[in-house]
Amino acid sequence: MRISRIRVHQVDLPLLEGAYNWANQNSVSVFDTTVVAIETDTGLTGHGEVCPLGPAYLPAYAAGARTGIAQLAPALIGLDPTALGVLNRRMDQALRGHPYVKSALDMACWDLLGKATGQSVCQLLGGRHGEDFALYRAISQDTPEAMAERVAHYRAEGYTKFQLKVGGAPHTDIRRIEQAAARLEPGDVLIADANTGWTLHAAARVVDAVRELDVFIEQPCASYEACLSVRRRTPKPFVLDEVMDGMAAVARGLADGAMDAINLKISKVGGLTRAREIRDFCVAMGLPMTIEDSWGGDIVTAALAHLAHSTPPELLLSATDFNSYVGVELAAGAPRRVAGRLAAPLEPGLGIEPHAVVLGEPVHVS
Repeated sequence: MRISRIRVHQVDLPLLEGAYNWANQNSVSVFDTTVVAIETDTGLTGHGEVCPLGPAYLPAYAAGARTGIAQLAPALIGLDPTALGVLNRRMDQALRGHPYVKSALDMACWDLLGKATGQSVCQLLGGRHGEDFALYRAISQDTPEAMAERVAHYRAEGYTKFQLKVGGAPHTDIRRIEQAAARLEPGDVLIADANTGWTLHAAARVVDAVRELDVFIEQPCASYEACLSVRRRTPKPFVLDEVMDGMAAVARGLADGAMDAINLKISKVGGLTRAREIRDFCVAMGLPMTIEDSWGGDIVTAALAHLAHSTPPELLLSATDFNSYVGVELAAGAPRRVAGRLAAPLEPGLGIEPHAVVLGEPVHVS
């Protein structure tokens, strides 16, 4: 099997709740997602997707993904898409850095590997653990009262894990955490995710104020060193996300005792191949993970479902289902949440089939 053509499509994904707000006054109402279709000389086609969380979250933006894919695609024509190690090495040789650009291409090749072998990506990643797994629900930054109401609303729908978007003024964030925590039941999980939004002194104030509450603290500050300083001030379980951008960062964090869990985003590390390597390392080291991506639709949701479902349950802190947040169905066969839980598709590959009418005409063909 050889890659014969690569198509790139652009799709807008409007949010069902109007806007998604997080730290540093960031807000997005329509996500710009990129879908890749890798065609082969056997007639099989694999699909991948990458959707940055706007241009001001990570070093990634939607137009950059499409420009980078157009740059990379000619170097991949003629390669065997199922030789994932060779393919990722070629991408790294052709384009230094920019892991998010490579993510959709790598994802599409996993889809092809599964279709070629008649296996689901979940099976290729190690096999399914149980029938499904629990999701978290992200609670967009708002007033403390409104966020607490959203927690109660989603708890009634079956969710038991919540990622509260904080990272604002300390006194307001303290109230956000307190009021959200008051809506939970024993066994529920609450994560206060600052998304790098706090200064050191703001983080110190918040973690001290919520010391009696059952809450995780996630990525309080922008730098690894600042987060480590906050970590050393609080006994609260600690999650690192934005600074965990590759295997070296995870290894350093483990050596320093910098976190109790990580947030593993597929596109942040360059695709399913790199994410699987990091996931397996974390499993070997006993480090729990939230498995997700920056954002996405049905294809990203399917990919992260396969990775999450093949992760030992005791080390899967949580995962998410981006397709339930947006108002466009990209593909048939994508997993859908049921009572706050999700299951990876059983069909070969990612188990999805994009809707041609939604993808529209390609914006680039190689």
